[in-house]
Amino acid sequence: MRVRRFVLDGLVLLVATSLIVAVSCSKQTQEPIKIGAVFSVTGPASFLGEPEKNTVLMLRDQINKAGGINGRTVEIIIEDSKSDETQAVVAAKKLIEKEKVVAIIGPSTTGESMALVPIVTAAKVPMISCAAGAAITQPVADRFWVFKTAQYDTSAVERIFDYMKKKGITSVGIVSVSTSFGDAGRKALLEIAPNYGIKIVADEKYGPKDTDMTAQLVKIKEAKAQAIINWSVGPGQAIITKNWAALKMNIPLYQSHGWGSKKNIELAGPDAEGVIAPLGRLVIWDKLADTHPQKVALKKYASDYRALYKTEPSTFGGHAHDALLIAVEAIKKAGTDRGKIRDYIETGITKWVGASGVYNISKTDHTGMTKDAFDMVVVRAKDWALLD
Repeated sequence: MRVRRFVLDGLVLLVATSLIVAVSCSKQTQEPIKIGAVFSVTGPASFLGEPEKNTVLMLRDQINKAGGINGRTVEIIIEDSKSDETQAVVAAKKLIEKEKVVAIIGPSTTGESMALVPIVTAAKVPMISCAAGAAITQPVADRFWVFKTAQYDTSAVERIFDYMKKKGITSVGIVSVSTSFGDAGRKALLEIAPNYGIKIVADEKYGPKDTDMTAQLVKIKEAKAQAIINWSVGPGQAIITKNWAALKMNIPLYQSHGWGSKKNIELAGPDAEGVIAPLGRLVIWDKLADTHPQKVALKKYASDYRALYKTEPSTFGGHAHDALLIAVEAIKKAGTDRGKIRDYIETGITKWVGASGVYNISKTDHTGMTKDAFDMVVVRAKDWALLD
């Protein structure tokens, strides 16, 4: 009897233990998947971070409504970098060490992204930046854990010079903002221009807080440039545009790919008429042919964003759109192990259609887009229009 009782007690204990383990595993399986985001929600670069934040919150709700990722809900933990590199580092460490996120999307700017490269590399956490600087993902050997969804600044430069060559422009004056974004663009302009037979006849700079760039533009005018290229993002773009119009320079003004927000047209007012820029297709999706590979995805994103937020999406929100969905795709296929997520992004995101372009990420290219991700766009009647 005692032996039988011992066996029964053992079976009861085994069953109870199994139930506890099963409940524990079930609970663990149902825990949300945490994805971190570092955006410039406030501060000077909030025009980038605000649409990025709005976009990922909208997508989070859509993903969870559709059943989450493999049955698990997605939790997006957004940290505001306040447009500051030091704060971005603090935010990333919090997401990695406290929140235990499986991946990070963002930051919004090139400078903040560069500051996070050593952080995510040491922690072995995949990061998908929303900024443009080529140095964010190059050289790839030193950026093993880093990807980005904004098209290369070098690709934007090539697209501008392609168009200028077509128009017979051979002498250009450049003006750039003294930030990581501006410095990277200036470097690309100076290095690539000779490949197109274009001479840089003036090279001017200004600070991110400057409110008048007339002096720089006068020097470009005196240098007899056939066109101006301004490389900046944010308020400086509208200021340059107003100064250019006030000086009646009668030469075309080209902006960087950071021009891709209707707010820039609004800030510059009628002076924006005729300004040219290489832009991703999100801003002109309705002007694309129905057969264009991005048309369906762009229409859905733009329509959903407009319906929810009562405003037009910007190029910058598009970068966050792609960053989050690439992370989700990797988690869906590879699980929540950080290393496996990284590996899938590097090898599995090919011919992947996003808002910023069609991605072909590889072991030698952690952005996966070329100059073909851009169209040349001009401002006409307070709206975007495609150039031939």
